[in-house]
Amino acid sequence: MAVGEWQPNHEATVEALDEAAAYIADSAGQRINTARNLITRPAEKDWPTPQQAYAKAPSTISETGWTAQAAADRPFGTEGTREFWLRKAALLDRIALTDEHVGEPGDASEAADRAARRLMDVDDAAVICNPRHYVRQQYALWTNHQ
Repeated sequence: MAVGEWQPNHEATVEALDEAAAYIADSAGQRINTARNLITRPAEKDWPTPQQAYAKAPSTISETGWTAQAAADRPFGTEGTREFWLRKAALLDRIALTDEHVGEPGDASEAADRAARRLMDVDDAAVICNPRHYVRQQYALWTNHQ
């Protein structure tokens, strides 16, 4: 079971393990880091399904328009916002899911994976899970707080 926000002292536990790993640079520190990753990694049942994650999502056509407009409006040479990368990654995940459902994974799946990894970079999230599962989790959280 993963340490969740609802559990007492979850932040203190993760913080203590992070501090210990930072002070110990030998193989023991690596073992502590591995343990921290295992503790904080959500169990498979904790990830929302695509249906749950995208239940409140606008149509893919609407999201394609929003993503294109946000990219066009961004000043040249600047990075996209977290919202941009989240919505783009979710859009590409939804397109890839459709392709995978009909048995034709390919470019869409690769693009969805790249966008998901970019969102994880923006969030400075450790890659301890399937990046597309991370996108679904974050999108579900985002839409529930809109």
